[in-house]
Amino acid sequence: MADEYFLLVCDDVPNDVVLTDPGIRLLDVAQVVRRLTGLSLWRSKVLATQVPAVILAGVPQGEAEATAMALAEVGALAEVREHPEPDHLKP
Repeated sequence: MADEYFLLVCDDVPNDVVLTDPGIRLLDVAQVVRRLTGLSLWRSKVLATQVPAVILAGVPQGEAEATAMALAEVGALAEVREHPEPDHLKP
């Protein structure tokens, strides 16, 4: 059975949080990434150094903005991007 995706009017548009620059406090950024994603500290540090990196994908707007703010508090630059629409929904 094929998976189907329906975007309802009442659905919150999913967003991605993209880390664009970890700044100079790389270990602090890695600890925040670890807290947000549940990854190990080592994997969080690797993710923070390979920018641009998607930290969270497909989350609601409020959670995405809170994540970007948490990263900004430790000196990183992160942006919230609208999650791309699945290919099978495009005209």
